[in-house]
Amino acid sequence: ASGTVAIAPNGNPEIHAEEFEVLSECPLKEENGYPFTPKQSHPPDYVREYPHLRSRIDYMAAVFRLRHRTLTAIHNIWTKMTFSITPILTPNDCEGAGETFKVQPDNEALLKEMKRPENPLEESYFDKKVFLSVSGQLHLEAMSYGLGNTYTISPAFRAENCKSPLHLSEFHMFEAEMGFVDDLEQLTSFVEKLVKETTNVVLERNSEDLALCHKKFGDRSFDWIDKSWVSLSYEEAAKILQNHKDKFTTILKDDEGFSKEQEMFLVQHCNSPVFLIEWPEKIKPFYMKQSSNDSTKVAAMDLLMPDVGELVGGSLRENNYEILKSKIPAGLEWYLELRKFGGFPTGGFGLGIERYIQLLTGVKNIRDVIPFPRYPHGLSKSYT
Repeated sequence: ASGTVAIAPNGNPEIHAEEFEVLSECPLKEENGYPFTPKQSHPPDYVREYPHLRSRIDYMAAVFRLRHRTLTAIHNIWTKMTFSITPILTPNDCEGAGETFKVQPDNEALLKEMKRPENPLEESYFDKKVFLSVSGQLHLEAMSYGLGNTYTISPAFRAENCKSPLHLSEFHMFEAEMGFVDDLEQLTSFVEKLVKETTNVVLERNSEDLALCHKKFGDRSFDWIDKSWVSLSYEEAAKILQNHKDKFTTILKDDEGFSKEQEMFLVQHCNSPVFLIEWPEKIKPFYMKQSSNDSTKVAAMDLLMPDVGELVGGSLRENNYEILKSKIPAGLEWYLELRKFGGFPTGGFGLGIERYIQLLTGVKNIRDVIPFPRYPHGLSKSYT
């Protein structure tokens, strides 16, 4: 069709056709193989079977436009921070959970050609094991020592056998690292401001897309934008859950993270998003700063939001050289040198982009807020 294109106030194109010319025929009939019937509402589980075609479905297109708005809002709001690229290929597993995907060339002849006597064949290309990144945090810290406040938006990969509607094998994170942060409240205040300001931009600029999603997936309340959010220590949260343990199907275990239903209960109990702070050291990664008043705790925080549970995880970073040296895994000597050669206190966090889109839209399954989802057994039927 020929005509004109105008940009509506919500940022979406409005096409004004003046005349029509058929450029490509596509009979929308079952015998032609096209999977979507015009004017019929197709459920997300069905649409998900055709990832290469689902951007043509109205509510999926709305979700992807909201995703775009979120990313551009983050870039536009935080212009005083320096955007930094962090590597996808890395020898480091910064979370230490063993959930990495190993990377090597799918070419045995090349590996044999490059092999050095001291290395096994599988390590011929890089001379060591290399993985897809689980987080850009460690490299972002290195950049922050020279650039100040930094951030990145990058893919992350987790090799988990998880069928949860809140987990993916490949997802995206907004990660930020800030200098001269020595109080956890500085970090939680920044995160609260980030989520509220980004959400206000999306609500203002993409109201029609949100309305379409809410019609499909259910109404959403954003009353949390006008509230001050609650902070609970891990111990305080555990006591609340223990006092209501009869309401859960999952068992509350000492010094372990909380289940999704327990997280949701805390949000409902407080009638507010909740920052969980001051976590037991043994269930958090090595880089988190030891609490000043209790060596068994670390200055960590998780942000729990309605419907999606944990949205953000972060901490102050351990900047004491001797303490960090006693905990750091082998192979991360370069990270230790960030403290050895002078530094300053830092803190940072990661926000899951896909979970944030779920929070905005009400989409139940995280596989439906990313164009081409990757999850266990998720490529067996996919064309993409």
